[in-house]
Amino acid sequence: MNLSIVIPLLNEEESIKELYHWIVTVMQSNGFLYELIFIDDGSTDGSWNLIEELAKEHTEVKGIRFLGNFGKSQALHAGFSQAKGDVVITMDADLQDDPEEIPELYRMITEDNYDLVSGWKKVRYDSKIAKNLPSKLFNFAARKTSGVQLNDFNCGLKAYKKEVIKSIEVTGDMHRYIPVLAKNAGFSNIGEKVVKHQARKYGVTKFGMERFLRGFLDLITISFISRFGKRPMHFFGAWGAIMLFVGLCFAIYLGIDKLFINPTGRLITEKPQFYISLTAMILGSQFFVAGFLGEMILRSKKDSKNYIVKERVN
Repeated sequence: MNLSIVIPLLNEEESIKELYHWIVTVMQSNGFLYELIFIDDGSTDGSWNLIEELAKEHTEVKGIRFLGNFGKSQALHAGFSQAKGDVVITMDADLQDDPEEIPELYRMITEDNYDLVSGWKKVRYDSKIAKNLPSKLFNFAARKTSGVQLNDFNCGLKAYKKEVIKSIEVTGDMHRYIPVLAKNAGFSNIGEKVVKHQARKYGVTKFGMERFLRGFLDLITISFISRFGKRPMHFFGAWGAIMLFVGLCFAIYLGIDKLFINPTGRLITEKPQFYISLTAMILGSQFFVAGFLGEMILRSKKDSKNYIVKERVN
């Protein structure tokens, strides 16, 4: 199979059939062998009924329906687990991503040998205040923090080698940082392509301003995970050693001062150095414990899936 097209959605009843026919036209004109995987992330409209109808009529259509709204990252995780194509394409279901971009994305993966190609919505048709400016600030921070030089981390239109999506786990709200996760997994050949961005035709966006706050918090998380995710003791142990050393130095100073320099002076507990020493040692011990717990959790880590599939078709 050449292509698996993974499409997460939430309440996109008006656009599903139009998107399907648009994709099919592109697939047939290029002679691709493909599958379409729709993941219904807890829609409350008629989206799932349309997916079931398409799946009954067309064998290339598959559907996954969540029991509730678990988020885009979980939807992509579910879609990736089912994908069988040599190249996996992700796109949104709101008709803002152009299926005409798929053949060139496929070529960049198969011929130019990229591991991952991310779309770049260079010209956008969103609100400049609500989405464009925050997106630019977010992408700037993501580039500086992660070292991955992409202009648009959050573009839903991306292409992957199958090995990439089978090697990473997209959890929480980490769908924005799939290129970073791929880089951390060893897939460093990451490209970018300018793609067309369509104005929303039906409905309203499902993401509010709060996604940027969550995005920046996730950026901090992914930055930490990138550096210390597989060796938490290196971070917590280093800080623990520093704090314990500081506490020990103050304790030695207090001991020498009391025994040899000023034995008749104030009690040790009356000196501020005593509390600095005590606090530093307690914090140092806690850092070490956190590091040990992190290492134990890492080694006992199981499947991180945190969504519930209600039903499937095909």
